[in-house]
Amino acid sequence: MPLDRGSASLMTRQRRLAGIGLVVVFLAISGFALWCSQALGPFTDAVRQTSRVADDYAAVDQALLEEESLQLQYRAQPASSVRAEFETVAHELDDALAAVARDGGAPDQAESKAALADHAALRAAIQRLFAAVDRRDATGAEQIETAEVQPRLDAITRRIADRAAQRQADATTALRRLDSVQSFRALAIRAVIGVGLALVLAFGLLLRRSQLALDAERTAAIHASLHDTLTGLPNRTLFAGRTDEILTGAPQPGAAVLVLDLDRFKDINATLGHGYGDRLLVLIGPRLQAALPADAVVARLGGDEFAVLLPSAISLTAALEQAERLLTALSAAFAVDGVELDVDASIGVALATVHGSDAATLLQHADVAMYVAKEQGIGVCAYDPATDGHTPQRLALLGELRRALERGELTLHYQPKVSFRTEGAVGAEALVRWEHPVHGLLAPDEFIPLAEHTGLIGPLTRYVLDHALGQMRAWADIGLVVPVAVNISARNLLDERLPDLIVELLERHGVPAAQLEIEVTESAIMTEPARAQQSLTRLKELGIGIAIDDFGAGYTSLSQLKSLPVSDVKIDRSLIGQMDNDPGMAQIVRSVVELGHHLGLISIAEGVETQQSWDLLNGFGCDIAQGFHLSRPLTPAAFHTWYTTQNPPPASQ
Repeated sequence: MPLDRGSASLMTRQRRLAGIGLVVVFLAISGFALWCSQALGPFTDAVRQTSRVADDYAAVDQALLEEESLQLQYRAQPASSVRAEFETVAHELDDALAAVARDGGAPDQAESKAALADHAALRAAIQRLFAAVDRRDATGAEQIETAEVQPRLDAITRRIADRAAQRQADATTALRRLDSVQSFRALAIRAVIGVGLALVLAFGLLLRRSQLALDAERTAAIHASLHDTLTGLPNRTLFAGRTDEILTGAPQPGAAVLVLDLDRFKDINATLGHGYGDRLLVLIGPRLQAALPADAVVARLGGDEFAVLLPSAISLTAALEQAERLLTALSAAFAVDGVELDVDASIGVALATVHGSDAATLLQHADVAMYVAKEQGIGVCAYDPATDGHTPQRLALLGELRRALERGELTLHYQPKVSFRTEGAVGAEALVRWEHPVHGLLAPDEFIPLAEHTGLIGPLTRYVLDHALGQMRAWADIGLVVPVAVNISARNLLDERLPDLIVELLERHGVPAAQLEIEVTESAIMTEPARAQQSLTRLKELGIGIAIDDFGAGYTSLSQLKSLPVSDVKIDRSLIGQMDNDPGMAQIVRSVVELGHHLGLISIAEGVETQQSWDLLNGFGCDIAQGFHLSRPLTPAAFHTWYTTQNPPPASQ
């Protein structure tokens, strides 16, 4: 039955409305699909941009560390190659700051501009320091480092560290926003598909393809922001996140963080090119993973620095043993494009709950331990707060110590040395004390380790030598000739300018070289034996006495002493303190005294605190003693009284 004109008109209107409806649905779904495909772009771009800027700041921080290392290296051993490498690193730092300005926003551009100005001033100061080193002007170099280089370096480091931390936080925030937006879009897409599938299945399939594309793009963006682009390993952000999950979720007993840095990696880049260096870095991760438990996490923090998370190390001993296994795994040569490359590394270890309770603290402490291992050439080192100069309290104390040297707040006390044969005083050891205006009298253990890990040990040693020789001169002027021993650290011993400094001070105070004795520990000599022996030989040739301090607490044997220009061996107080109750230890001390005599060395016992110890040592034939049984360290005035009592002047004829 044909439709009447009214029905036909209604159907036409319905078809038209249906057509319009389909077009509207098509346009709506198409527009939504297009929006889904493009809306993620700004968030993805934000993640990439913040990650780039964070990487730029990391490059600036790395270059600053290298600059500091090279200027210290140039002071210790000036060489044109070191200075050339410093200039290269300085340009790299400027390039990295330029990258910060290029990749970052207005605050980063302002920070980059300010940092470039600071760096220019720092470079100028370092160049003046280099010139002073070239002129062998040790005093000038120390003044430049203390007054100009170190403050500027600290300032720019803090500036960059603060901004880098903010940028890392921005990257994390951008990732969270990206995840939130994607979650919302996933829900919206499923809703649109449910409504649109009844009308147009094709549009549903299109939306499904859009969702798959968005998921793939999101996955790629998240992976790129959490993984190192060169090696594919987790980066610092992902490593820190997984570490915090272990520590806050269901922490395993004894979780540990290891920071590993390759030794002399720059030599590979300089000799073979960065391509070889990059291909070597790609091979490091699999080598480490093969030597680790299945639950361990390996990450690349940047440059040639890697991190390892041991979720179930159980104990510090187990973590240190695992670190040693990693060094063994790296000892086999790497084949890179037909070239066999040998790799050494330094590893720092930090144990959860013992050295920190969060990823940032454990990474920082493991990094401190790694630099100690690298500096001492020992391969593996656990974190020790005594070696960490980066806590707020220690940094504050460091600044106070600089001012204390300027204000003369440090004083010297003198502990007498007594001859077993005559029972008379034969000299003294100078021991530095700090008259702190707030904390009172501070012992050396509370501030000397801090100075040893900064450029302050040089000025501190000069201060002690200057005041000790000045006191010797003052005593000599009233007829009291007292030989004095001064302790020298490993860093001082490896400074080739030390003999010249001592000659200068001896001449200034008019003190004969034979009245001064230098005490060095076993560990100071074993750090770099060849350079240590060279410095000791120069001091010995000047007529200065050399004593091995704390003998028996380290790794030096008496047979090794034959090759060293030393005259005295000081037996460590830990051995002396056990003699009274341990016959076996008493026999060991007797053997040290006898063998020392066979080598022509004077034996000095430290830490003699009882009459029984004195009697035993006297029976062993020990030469000299010092300790609380004889006298505590004394002020110059008190020492003068004690010394003249022990050594009265001869009666006038």
